[in-house]
Amino acid sequence: MRARIVAALAAAFLGLQLAGCGINTIPTEEERARAAWSEVLNQYQRRSDLIPNLVETVKGYAQQERDVLIQVTEARAKATQVKVDASTITDPEAFKKFQDAQAQLSGVLGRLLAIQERYPELKSNANFLALQSQLEGTENRIAVARRDYIEAVRLYNTELKTFPGILWAMTLYRNNKPMETFTITEEQMRTPKVNFNKS
Repeated sequence: MRARIVAALAAAFLGLQLAGCGINTIPTEEERARAAWSEVLNQYQRRSDLIPNLVETVKGYAQQERDVLIQVTEARAKATQVKVDASTITDPEAFKKFQDAQAQLSGVLGRLLAIQERYPELKSNANFLALQSQLEGTENRIAVARRDYIEAVRLYNTELKTFPGILWAMTLYRNNKPMETFTITEEQMRTPKVNFNKS
């Protein structure tokens, strides 16, 4: 009887020691990073849902801007066709494909919003202004979601590489891979050219 009590106490003590050694840290950080990734996807989907309404509003005022409208529609289609699943965040090639499609969509959206400068009646259209405001808010939410995801991935990847997490990664969590994070394209890093001389 006494041996059973000692064994039970030893098992409880060992369990507490293991819990205190970080055995749960890798799955905890992994889940946090996956939740942050879901929020990134949620905000990109919100942006994608706003685009058709914005395109239709601009179409009514700026028919001659057809090329930009087509580019926006094509970029949205391409961005939504990129297959995204749980493995995307651990697959560098799939992650880059997703990121490139979203960056292309961001670029053509910027050109679409710049159209309003040439059309004063579009600038004052209440529907356009509301959509523009929603899109700007969504872009801010995307930036926050990406920042939160990057931080969650940093914590997860660090846990896989540092002590004692590396011990758990080599034994219990061998299938866990580092997750990908967002990067900035070379085009985005270039300093914008400012020209105050009007020709």
